[in-house]
Amino acid sequence: MEKYMDYLLDQLQKIMAIDSPSGYTSDVIHYLASELDNLGFSSLHTIKGGLIADLGGTDKKNALVIGAHADTLGAMVQEIKSDGRLKISNIGGLDANNIETENVTVVTKFNGNYEGTCQLCNASLHVNGTYDDTSRSFDTVEIVLDEPVFSKDAVEKLGICTGDYICFDPRTKITKSGYIKSRFLDDKLSVAIILAYAKYLSDEKIIPERKLYAYFSVYEEVGHGAAASMPDGITESLNIDMGCVGEGLECNEHKVSICAKDSAGPYNYDMVTNLILAAKKSGAAYSVDIYPHYGSDVEVTLRAGYDIRHALIGPGVYASHGYERSHKDGVLSTLKLLQGYIG
Repeated sequence: MEKYMDYLLDQLQKIMAIDSPSGYTSDVIHYLASELDNLGFSSLHTIKGGLIADLGGTDKKNALVIGAHADTLGAMVQEIKSDGRLKISNIGGLDANNIETENVTVVTKFNGNYEGTCQLCNASLHVNGTYDDTSRSFDTVEIVLDEPVFSKDAVEKLGICTGDYICFDPRTKITKSGYIKSRFLDDKLSVAIILAYAKYLSDEKIIPERKLYAYFSVYEEVGHGAAASMPDGITESLNIDMGCVGEGLECNEHKVSICAKDSAGPYNYDMVTNLILAAKKSGAAYSVDIYPHYGSDVEVTLRAGYDIRHALIGPGVYASHGYERSHKDGVLSTLKLLQGYIG
């Protein structure tokens, strides 16, 4: 699977460059549909905005879906302040503590895009004597537009309105030593992994024994991504999301993590067991972990009433929901595990 890493990393950088906070995802979904078409796979746009690709396979009564979410964290304009600054309403688990000084794009509905920066209110250290003592929250950070606007009226004349999206610069970088650093590796790294696996199937002309689908959801970060539109015949859903890295966990950026349990409860015992066996057989560097503050898209599928088995794997990602970091080793191990599990 090593020969697909260049393609995977190229696709990752292209996907990262397409802003896609939850609810503003049509551009990235259309890109994925086009790329899958280039690989020879048909796909279906769901009414909700997601994408389901048919990756082939013969056993339609024992179908498997591999899923990742294409939506990211982000924000909306909550209020245009009297001084022309913008108050933020977060989308998903965006945290005010780690967005300060990030560059942003404000996407208007009818008047194009505008650049700006997220800053602490009264951000000049030479002026603000309480800078270090100020708790960062969505009441104390704001968007400063890169436009000569100093009033609410001036901002409104630009066409910026309440409800416009605020997209954060991912700052994607791949180092010489193989580390992958970016915002929104959760979960665009997994999206790129699925694309690379699809290319492997296409290039090698492999027809899976089981019917296989790829599901790219678009509302995972707000809790209802894969709640609908599962294809007929599904018996298993394997979610690919970030593997958590932190204190008390065995996973690091060089491994693929197999999640046994998260905040919602245990994953399917048989699938977890078979994933461990597949990891050993394929030579993937892996860990088995419990994530204490984590919930996944596939659990939403179960809550929606689907009678399926479920599991979760992912490349190790550090600093989740911040400026995240993974490594090519963990990505490759995730690809190996997919190959070993699906066959």
